[in-house]
Amino acid sequence: MDKKKILFVCLGNICRSPSAEAVFRGMVEKEGLADRIEIDSAGLTDYHAGEPADERMQKHAQKRGYHLTSISRPVDPDVDFERYDMIIAMDNQNMRDLERLAEGTPAVNRIFKMTDFCSECPYDEVPDPYYGGDEGFELVLDLLEQACGGLLNFLKEQI
Repeated sequence: MDKKKILFVCLGNICRSPSAEAVFRGMVEKEGLADRIEIDSAGLTDYHAGEPADERMQKHAQKRGYHLTSISRPVDPDVDFERYDMIIAMDNQNMRDLERLAEGTPAVNRIFKMTDFCSECPYDEVPDPYYGGDEGFELVLDLLEQACGGLLNFLKEQI
């Protein structure tokens, strides 16, 4: 059986999308589904390509038991839009940018917003914590835990 391939995307791939990757990976492993779901993250820009996740994000994630091990990379439409079954944007601008990049391709129908999988999120997007304080990083993790749980339930019905 083919693996479901999931790509999480934010602007720079140093805060939200690597956190989504780590949170979701933890949930997938806990459910024993690591052999059925492939997970990665990328950014819409290459500003931080080759860098690890933001140190503040890593600190907050580690307090919850998540290890952000991915290295930032930009989205490659030629490869990523063909490879991934679901491309999950963190916010409305990321959605618009991905849809513009995917326009006219089948990938446009595989783009979702992270909070689409949240049943009780008080936000309609995962806000960028980069320029804020500790509470922003904690909020991101709160939202990702809820949304990743919803995404996992969604995928369990398909695999």
